[in-house]
Amino acid sequence: MWCETSDGERGFRLDSRGIVVIEPRRGLGTLRIRETWEARGLLGILVWRDITIRYKQTVLGVLWAFLQPALTALVFTLLFGRLAGIASDGVPYTLFSYTGLVLWTFFSQGVALSSNSLVNSAHIITKVYFPRVFLPAAAIFAGLVDLVLASSLILVIAAVVDFPLKLNLLLGVSSVLLALVVAMSVSLWLSSLNVLYRDVRFVVPFLIQIWLFLTPVIYPASVVAPRLEAMGLPEWAIALNPMVGAIEGFRSAILGGEAEASGYLLIGWGVAFFLLVTGLLFFRRTEARFADVV
Repeated sequence: MWCETSDGERGFRLDSRGIVVIEPRRGLGTLRIRETWEARGLLGILVWRDITIRYKQTVLGVLWAFLQPALTALVFTLLFGRLAGIASDGVPYTLFSYTGLVLWTFFSQGVALSSNSLVNSAHIITKVYFPRVFLPAAAIFAGLVDLVLASSLILVIAAVVDFPLKLNLLLGVSSVLLALVVAMSVSLWLSSLNVLYRDVRFVVPFLIQIWLFLTPVIYPASVVAPRLEAMGLPEWAIALNPMVGAIEGFRSAILGGEAEASGYLLIGWGVAFFLLVTGLLFFRRTEARFADVV
């Protein structure tokens, strides 16, 4: 017979002699997938909590979901589209940059909020046990509402610049899911590290900023890939950054060019899966210390 302790980190069993043997979880058993699934209702509650408080006591409310990527796209259009003359694969630069910024904003805000989710929820962690992974997950899932709202503005911009959209729902959903998984994977590492080392919160904004310039939000991947070959690197090496596949896939699902994006997506999913599994293992390994040091 095997039972679990209240913290879920260890279990005890009765051996053939009737002696109670306490053992830690090992391997993939530390992920506690069944326990997390059974408590999934709590995730919904936490997501709704984050949605309701996101714009609480704000003047513009949900308009911020539109304003942040829209204003950033306007600045990028003036600086990089007009002054620097960066190519945009034949798409008006405002539409090109906004389609990339919509998904990037979802990812960057999700990582920024989820990395502090454990520290900000110290009053809950120290009082009751529940799957702590729900805290960073809730911060990311709540951002899906902003993503849907902000994406609707793409139709308006396309109409203004008179550009025909080529909607590919399957490619678009796959790209959004990839961005969600990458955000979740990174947040598992950063949120747990932030509990153990509080200076991580200073690293996160810098990491997000650098990651932006390594991802084809301002520029198309078609500009970078050939230059990698000139440096002796394979063209697909750019997709080792999983957000390349997410951004290019999302943009291609709306503006066209599915062939190249599909290859980037495939590589991105492989990298994201690796990050997710290792992130979960690291999160579970450090979770037992959260209540003591948070």
